[in-house]
Amino acid sequence: MDDYEKYEKKCKKIREANEHLLNDFEDWLKSTGLSEKTIKNHLSNIDFYVNEYLLYEDVTEAKDGTCAIDMFLGYWFIRKAMWASQSSIKGNATSLKKFYTFMCEKGLIDKKDLTNLKQTIKEKMPEWLENLGRYDDLSIEDVW
Repeated sequence: MDDYEKYEKKCKKIREANEHLLNDFEDWLKSTGLSEKTIKNHLSNIDFYVNEYLLYEDVTEAKDGTCAIDMFLGYWFIRKAMWASQSSIKGNATSLKKFYTFMCEKGLIDKKDLTNLKQTIKEKMPEWLENLGRYDDLSIEDVW
C-alpha cells in the first residue's frame, strides 16, 4: 500500500468518526434551542473544518484541531473558500467555539484547549479580517 492509499484509508476512518461526532453535535445544538437554519450553518461550517481542512494535507482528528484555528481562519479559509467574507469568518469562529465547547463537555478535549481556542479567536479576529481585506484588494500583490 502506497502513502496515498494509507492517507485515504486514514481519512475514510476519520470521516466516519466525524459523521458520528457531527450527529452528536447536532443533537447538542438542538438542545440549546437554536433555530434549524442556525444549526444547519454550524454543522456545515464544522463539516468543512473537520472533513476538509483537518484532512487537507495531514490527517488530523477533530479533537486535535483546536490549535489549527489561526492557520484555518487567517489563511486557508480565505484562500480556499470562495465564499470567504467577514461574516463567514465570524460565523466559522462562532461555530468552532460551539463545537469545541461541545467537545469539552463530552470530555473529548481539555478545558485548557477550549480556553486557548477562544483566546486565539478573540486575539486574532482583527488580523484575520485584515488578511481577508488585503486578499480581496486586487491592488495588493503580497497579501501574506
